[in-house]
Amino acid sequence: MSADKKNENEFVADQEQIEKNSAHKEQENTTPNHDIPQNDTNENLSNTPPMCIENTVSQEIDAKEIEIDAKEIEIDAKEIEIDAKEADAEEIDEIQDIELDADVKENENEENVDTVKDENDVSEENTANDLDEDDEQSSSNDQLIVASEILPQTMPIIPILDIPLFPKMLIPLVISDVSLQETIDLIDKKERPVVGIVLAKDSQKDLLESELYEYGTAARVHKISSVDEEHIQIMLEGLCRIRKKKEITTTPVIHWDVEHIYDTKGTPDDELKAHTMAIISSVKELLKLNPLFQEQLKLFISHISYDDPGPIMDLVSSMTTATPEKRQELLETLDLTKRAQKLLILLQEEIQLAQLQEKIRKSIENKISQQQKEFFLREQLKAIKKELGLEKDDKTADVEKFEKRLEKLTLSQEAREVYDEELDKFKTLERSSPEYHVCRNYLDWMTLLPWGVSCADNLDIKKAEDILNADHYGLEDAKERILEFLSLIIKTKKVNGGILCFVGPPGVGKTSIGKSIAKALGRKFYRFSVGGMRDEAEIKGHRRTYIGAMPGKIIQCLKTLHTNNPVIMLDEIDKIGTSFRGDPASALLEVLDPEQNQEFLDHFLDVRFDLSSILFITTANQLDTIPAPLLDRMEIINLSGYILDEKLNIARDFLIKKQLDKHGLQTADVSIGDDMLRFIIDGYAREAGVRNLEKNITKIMRKVIRKHAEGDTSSVQIKDKEDVIKYLKQPPFTEEELYNKDVAGVALGLAWTSLGGKTLYIEASAKVSKSGGYKQTGQLGKVMEESSHIAYSYICSQADKWGINTRYFDNHFIHLHVPAGATPKDGPSAGITMATALYSLVKQKPVRSDIAMTGELTLTGKVLPIGGVKEKVIAAKRVGITQVILPLENKKDYDELPQNVKDGVSCHFADYFSDVLQVAFAE
Repeated sequence: MSADKKNENEFVADQEQIEKNSAHKEQENTTPNHDIPQNDTNENLSNTPPMCIENTVSQEIDAKEIEIDAKEIEIDAKEIEIDAKEADAEEIDEIQDIELDADVKENENEENVDTVKDENDVSEENTANDLDEDDEQSSSNDQLIVASEILPQTMPIIPILDIPLFPKMLIPLVISDVSLQETIDLIDKKERPVVGIVLAKDSQKDLLESELYEYGTAARVHKISSVDEEHIQIMLEGLCRIRKKKEITTTPVIHWDVEHIYDTKGTPDDELKAHTMAIISSVKELLKLNPLFQEQLKLFISHISYDDPGPIMDLVSSMTTATPEKRQELLETLDLTKRAQKLLILLQEEIQLAQLQEKIRKSIENKISQQQKEFFLREQLKAIKKELGLEKDDKTADVEKFEKRLEKLTLSQEAREVYDEELDKFKTLERSSPEYHVCRNYLDWMTLLPWGVSCADNLDIKKAEDILNADHYGLEDAKERILEFLSLIIKTKKVNGGILCFVGPPGVGKTSIGKSIAKALGRKFYRFSVGGMRDEAEIKGHRRTYIGAMPGKIIQCLKTLHTNNPVIMLDEIDKIGTSFRGDPASALLEVLDPEQNQEFLDHFLDVRFDLSSILFITTANQLDTIPAPLLDRMEIINLSGYILDEKLNIARDFLIKKQLDKHGLQTADVSIGDDMLRFIIDGYAREAGVRNLEKNITKIMRKVIRKHAEGDTSSVQIKDKEDVIKYLKQPPFTEEELYNKDVAGVALGLAWTSLGGKTLYIEASAKVSKSGGYKQTGQLGKVMEESSHIAYSYICSQADKWGINTRYFDNHFIHLHVPAGATPKDGPSAGITMATALYSLVKQKPVRSDIAMTGELTLTGKVLPIGGVKEKVIAAKRVGITQVILPLENKKDYDELPQNVKDGVSCHFADYFSDVLQVAFAE
């Protein structure tokens, strides 16, 4: 057995020598089938594009050389047989040791060698038969199978991703998976190794662990080179299709026992030839649309033979952009006709995709070409106009525009110097310079501001008064203050004194009064809200170094109005905020201070501008949140709100007419009587202003125009409460009388809110307790809690004086409550009301039902003054109260109230709490 093995090894060595000689002669004598230049594989391997490799032996081999090769093969075969017999005799004693040391791999190698030997014997017989044929047979199409074409049945497998390898293709394969390193090392040790290239199904897993397809391609490895530390490149030549018969090993190297599959040889039938022609036609059509591999495909198609369609299909399949699954399906399709049909479907998809890409490309090119054409035409037109003197370039036009604007302005000395400097710099800048547009924007702002431009004031104070009366009803004290302020402006021709600040609840007409003032003076009006403003740059502008920098709101206003003496209203100044970007309230100090705003410096302009001619008006709902330095610079005008009669006149004379015009109705279409207006005001709009009243009137108008739209154009008469409820539903407000009979321990107080005055009941109760005690409820603030404790302490301290048993407070737990517990309440003005409720509880004597009171109480019984007198009196009058108790020091405030507010109300003034008791419990 040892001799046989030696003979086999020698036979394999001789066979490899034969393969080398045959390959050398084949390279020298074989003429290529398709006239494709043959390059040295090793030298140009990395640059060789995919191309079809024809392995058939040329028909022009010289007959004499074939005979010589055949004789050499016979001589070698005889020598191998003689050597085998001698080796067998010498090594027969060593067979047992060899068998014990041999492993499974050696046995497999012996089987492969036997297979190769058998195949070589067959090859030798075929070669001998060919030598006996005449010259006519030797020129036939039969192929000479050389030893180099014999492929092993067992081969290592390299899994790949994305694209399967097709036969006859020469491609570089880059491997980065470290799990394949042992496979590469095994291949690198062999001479002209053959491997199986199989597509992996799962691209997420490790390649050795991935599930592989059953079909792949046998490929010869021509070259292995290292790209870098992590990547190895292998140059592969596809030989034929393979199919897995059995998996031998999986780690560390995958080995398969495979079946080699070759395409059917011979002349194709008409159907297959037609499919082949259709494939080539589709490829030619695709080449017109997609230049990918255009030169290689053209060269191949021009030399390809329709008699061998397999390589054509494999080449085209490798060039498509189909998914790996569809390409694998082509690789697994063995029938050429079916393979051609599937390939044609993929080519049609490629053609449709290429047509869509071409359509998109042409659409984009057309748009770009049109834009370029228009650009060139415009540039040519500009050049022609410039030569004819009909048009100037952009920079010259801008300079002339700035100079023309400047002729109408009167700049200060500082502004003129800065302007000249910027203009000189602008003239030297190129249009492509980043600073060009910054400089141009600055000059544009400079020349658009109203330097020295003002509008003439209306100097007729009577006309100003008529305008105020025509636009607003009531507010006599506010109008008087405004007219005095306007008189000063008319007299001195400039704004002297403080800044007007209108303070009052929403809807009382603060903004509309500002418009009326501008109208009365004949000035332009501009309003912007500072509520929620948190960036000081909104007032003083951004510096020019920032992208998108702009001046502040004040400068923007002047540019918009084209005058330096407008009326500017800063709305909601009590809601201004602060943040890390600065304090806008502090920035307003320079704007609103008459001593500073003559030289207001905006960060963007960086040039001083005089704001002293501007009349600034601010609005607020309350003064508590306005910073003290800012409040000090303003003149406060309170707009307390309207009483019912004032609202009635406003609704009748202003609101109804306004809504009729807004909804396209005539006076005869809708009629609302005064009594119904009173009902609407009292039941639907009790706030201090008239905003909700206007909303309810608007609801009635909307329902009327809907009736007109439906064809009913009859006049609407609202005569009774049922008609009002029909249009506005049930009123949300009812009478504020919680008690229809006199109850001890209950007193009615008056409170001020940001929405106006309000009546407020205070209740007190007691229960027998061993230790006594006191508590208060109703979501009271800290100030109001202190007032309740003061009232309780004062009543306890005066118990003997009023004939109250001093042990009453020791034996009773007192509970003080302010109804509407969900509403937060605070303030010091409920002191006398709480003390009155406690006194009524202890004495079990009810308070008069027609009286309301307000005032702060001290521990000694002194009644201190409060604020919001007008609002509180209006609130009392609104609910039908005829008697009001106020602190004595508020008498001056009451005396200043309009007579229509005081009508129907009797006011009592209290200096001490004893004065309150005399009125509250009088018969």
